[in-house]
Amino acid sequence: MSTEVLDRFGAQAPAHAHSHDESHDHAHHDTSENTIFGFWLYLMSDCILFACLFAAFAVLRGEVAGGPSGKELFELNYVLVETAILLFSSITYGFAMVSMQNQQRGRVMFWLAVTFLLGAGFMAMEINEFAHLIHEGAGPSRSAFLSSFFTLVGTHGLHVASGMLWMLVLMYQLSKKGLTPAVAKRLNCLSLFWHFLDVVWIGVFTVVYLMGAM
Repeated sequence: MSTEVLDRFGAQAPAHAHSHDESHDHAHHDTSENTIFGFWLYLMSDCILFACLFAAFAVLRGEVAGGPSGKELFELNYVLVETAILLFSSITYGFAMVSMQNQQRGRVMFWLAVTFLLGAGFMAMEINEFAHLIHEGAGPSRSAFLSSFFTLVGTHGLHVASGMLWMLVLMYQLSKKGLTPAVAKRLNCLSLFWHFLDVVWIGVFTVVYLMGAM
């Protein structure tokens, strides 16, 4: 009788352990999905922020207060280079995500580093543009048009800078922990954020620079 009891418990124990593992994996999967969903909500709130800034710029773009307009200030060739750099950084981040799916940590690190350098190039060009405008007397206090311009473009630049900082943190975590599920989840969130910034910049280029220079 005792042998039967032992056999019964021996047969049930692995099944119970397997059930526990399944529930643990399911809980981890749910947590990851909740994180991605929560990040989507954050991006939607950021959409509202940028929509308000675009609306303010659209209203104030003609309020130059006797100062220079976008047609006099903007150099489209310069901004086209900026745009190409940022869009190409989105492609290189995509390569990083493909490498992550293939569990190639070294390649992920490489493509993240390339993306970071492209982001740094974009930021350097934007800072140089701002410095040039201020030097020419076209700072944010010159007119309502320039105030809205600096606010909109500067807010996007701050987002890019925060994305670059986040990228550095993830590169450090990758070097220390490897491609753990937690790190992969953060890379996915940063991917959404970085591509979102590209979409916003296309709007900035079209509404602010292209239409402003026409």
